[in-house]
Amino acid sequence: MRMANPSGFALLLKKAPLAGAFFVGAVWHLPALAFCPLPAKVQTVAVRQVVDGDTLRLTDGRSVRMIGINTPEIGRKGRPSEPYAQAARQRLQALVKANDGRVGLVPGVESKDKYGRTLAHVYGRHGDNLEARLLSEGLGFRVAVAPNVRLAGCQQTAERSARQARAGIWRTLPVRKAGELRRSGFAVVAGTLRSIERNRGGVWLELDEALVLHIPARLQRSFPTTFFANLKGQRIEARGWVRERTGKSRKPGQRRWVLPLTDPSMLERTSG
Repeated sequence: MRMANPSGFALLLKKAPLAGAFFVGAVWHLPALAFCPLPAKVQTVAVRQVVDGDTLRLTDGRSVRMIGINTPEIGRKGRPSEPYAQAARQRLQALVKANDGRVGLVPGVESKDKYGRTLAHVYGRHGDNLEARLLSEGLGFRVAVAPNVRLAGCQQTAERSARQARAGIWRTLPVRKAGELRRSGFAVVAGTLRSIERNRGGVWLELDEALVLHIPARLQRSFPTTFFANLKGQRIEARGWVRERTGKSRKPGQRRWVLPLTDPSMLERTSG
């Protein structure tokens, strides 16, 4: 695979320590450009701190949330870290260090999240996408949140390689049944699609007895008609940020849990 010309980015980062480059090459079990090669234009930035496995703080004060990956949560306020949370942060720290603390940013179509963080793809000195690197090593979950879905396909391939190898988080399958949900937050859930309903709020796909998948009206254009063809009755796997309906927000007969779908790739048919 041929990499697009990375402008001055690769030349600037050639000063990275050879020891760090050897470390990265030794650990990465796949070719550097196997997933999501570097585009022609990137913004070179200096990293001050690796906050967690998917968030960087830059020397200019910006916080960067990496697009396309959600890593396990670091424990805070007395809560323990989720499995592989520390491993993901340490791995990202090693990747940044191997690049002499400088990385390349490619901002998303939507450039900020609700917390004011910069949304961007992050690249290393060899033109490799760092989100895809972490995904290929089983250190995070692939996510696609419209409109920042340009690399969804290659990142999906990266995650699939880790899943097939049972690497990292995939060593013990982290997919839950809908009835096993106990708290809000990110989850990968499997079950049988029972019904599909449409109203002003969007499309609602009921998964077993406890969960409903929601496609908001504003995102319906992203889901072609063929997406729903023969979907009812199928075994599926969905992922996203689950929220709980509580109190008056939950009407009689409604499912307890809601998982908004942010892109068609966040739902896949499974064989069982």
